[in-house]
Amino acid sequence: MLMQMQDVRLIRDGKTILDDINWEVNNGEHWAIIGMNGAGKTALLNLVCGYLYPTKGTISVFGKQFGHYPLNELRKQIGWVSLSFSEKMQHHADNSGIQIILSGKFASIGLYEQPSWNDIEKASEILEQLGIERLREQSYRSMSQGEKQRILIGRALMASPKLLILDEPCTGLDFLSKELLLSTINQMADKQQTTILYVTHQLDEILPIFTHSLLLREGRIFSQGLTKNQLTSENVSNFCNTPVQISQENNRYLLELGLKTGV
Repeated sequence: MLMQMQDVRLIRDGKTILDDINWEVNNGEHWAIIGMNGAGKTALLNLVCGYLYPTKGTISVFGKQFGHYPLNELRKQIGWVSLSFSEKMQHHADNSGIQIILSGKFASIGLYEQPSWNDIEKASEILEQLGIERLREQSYRSMSQGEKQRILIGRALMASPKLLILDEPCTGLDFLSKELLLSTINQMADKQQTTILYVTHQLDEILPIFTHSLLLREGRIFSQGLTKNQLTSENVSNFCNTPVQISQENNRYLLELGLKTGV
């Protein structure tokens, strides 16, 4: 088992952010975490990484229970790509694509240590696997938002994480950049031995590789399990408190507003 939460509650400033969270992720499973803005998705990720500690309940990651194992050691095995991290990279915007990927080996923002030839070879392989070899010598400053996200995914992979968290990676991308990024994620899932947690509030981003889904609403798990059982018209209508129709086209989910009869 890769990660387990049991009876987890998170309270901050007297407000309950998450409650009654029971969730297990097994090796080899890729999960989509779906929720509206304010549902508690980011708080859930912070718990997984140990940046927040539960008010109640227990969390184990890689078989190690929080409170009984150094969190810094666990975090070295977790990659996290988010818009907030992308913003931090603006202070190192002159770094090239391969420099940014290499910095993932040292968990630094910016490259300050001398990489080995093996490190450079591995970074080159990641560039090739993600289909972004052309960004090797390009500065971060001159990359599009979609290219930056793909480079940051490469950076996260440099440390060979057991768990990779992609926190709304398509935010702010145009339709073409979004599809290119999703294609990169799909290729990565086929080639890397890494479990992925993909956070989104857009159903059309949920690729077939995400075999499991968790629906989070107002700080509680609404439902979880196999994606094909979660993303049905009936379940999503109940989740949204609005009648919707869910369909699939080219293995991608589509949502339309619709009458609840017949869902």
